[in-house]
Amino acid sequence: MASFASQVKKELTQLEVHPEHAKAELSALIRMNGNLTIVNHQLGLDVQTENPAIARRLYSLIKQLYKQEASLIVRRKMKLKKNNQYLVRLKQDVKPMLQDLQILDPLGLSINTAVAENVLNEPQRMRSYLRGAFLAGGSINNPETSRYHLEIYSLYADHNEGIMQMMNYFELNARTIERRSGEIVYLKEAEKISDFLNIIGATNAMLKFEDVRIMRDMRNSVNRLVNSETANMGRTVNAAQKQIESIKYLEAHGGLDKLPQRLHDIAQARIEHPEVSLTELGKLVADGPISKSGVNHRLRKLNELADKMRAAE
Repeated sequence: MASFASQVKKELTQLEVHPEHAKAELSALIRMNGNLTIVNHQLGLDVQTENPAIARRLYSLIKQLYKQEASLIVRRKMKLKKNNQYLVRLKQDVKPMLQDLQILDPLGLSINTAVAENVLNEPQRMRSYLRGAFLAGGSINNPETSRYHLEIYSLYADHNEGIMQMMNYFELNARTIERRSGEIVYLKEAEKISDFLNIIGATNAMLKFEDVRIMRDMRNSVNRLVNSETANMGRTVNAAQKQIESIKYLEAHGGLDKLPQRLHDIAQARIEHPEVSLTELGKLVADGPISKSGVNHRLRKLNELADKMRAAE
């Protein structure tokens, strides 16, 4: 069965996006997973992924936006590596495309590792770039089986900073940490992860995530309630047991008949009804009904009298 992260990515690769916004997605995919090559004294490009749907998405975006001819190559991994590698390869000069995506500077001499300013200043392009970044280097835990966690890995600190800036533009409370010779931006709040999925266009995944989250929250609430009720019942049983022990001790040592009538009545009622709550006991006392606090006061007095007699022995 496909992982939840794979389901999210598959949904994202099927979205139709406006060309200008799709450029932002493509720039994230190339910036994060691309490698420049030199072919016949021209600049070529390889973009690598383990996900065939992402490879097809890359191939389609490049062809749609730049009319570039690309090859889609499948590399079989060694026995210990279970996933194939999918390579989108462009042999013709890619410099104009990379300059348009602001991955190369205007002179074509250096690579821009940071997110382009024209992405950071427009919400729809930010959404598309975050989608591409998640496709290229993102992961999300299955909400049914583990803690809530979503992250995007970046090789460069300035790129990582740009992704966090975009996430927090949408008030996602994203945080960053160094990891594995790179950096990650991550989300741990279930509500913020749900918002992120909605922002990048994974509507079906978001709805599934919300269903799971609501069911988990409901189960947790029920468990807390059951645990609380169980604890309360335990305390009630323990308290009643101590009260009965005190009453029997007083009776065995001749102290029960010397009690004031109100204490004698509550002692008699507790012995006859050991399982009931204080509220119910107040309705069963001969001189009742009396309040819960009144019952508690009388029973506490019986405990104190029994404790004093024990101490005096």
